[in-house]
Amino acid sequence: VQLQAFGGGLVQAGGYLRLSCAASGRTSSRNTLGWFRLAPGKEREFVAASWRGYNPYYSDSVKGRFTISRDNAKNTVYLQMNSLEPGDTAVYYCAADFRGEIILSSVRNPSAYKVWGQGTQVTVSS
Repeated sequence: VQLQAFGGGLVQAGGYLRLSCAASGRTSSRNTLGWFRLAPGKEREFVAASWRGYNPYYSDSVKGRFTISRDNAKNTVYLQMNSLEPGDTAVYYCAADFRGEIILSSVRNPSAYKVWGQGTQVTVSS
């Protein structure tokens, strides 16, 4: 199964974007789907995850501004990003665990995800 992310772009601070990540195969509520980002000079950072269809999880830096959602019928996970800040500038990656192996304590760990999309650039201007 492969992932393809799209929806990035250039937006002014305070604006919004919606990222999408489509899986080539079926997704189910047992899968964990997540978003990470990589900014220049920084380590890959957890953004949000939908863990096996339960309540979503967010990093403190995006909580209240970003919303992760999933449509298993369309095999797609979304990241709605509102009130964007220049600090949100990064390449955003979607990731997935299709084997149901990620436990709750690992949902923020990028090493726990086995399948990754190609990344989409988000640039927020001040």
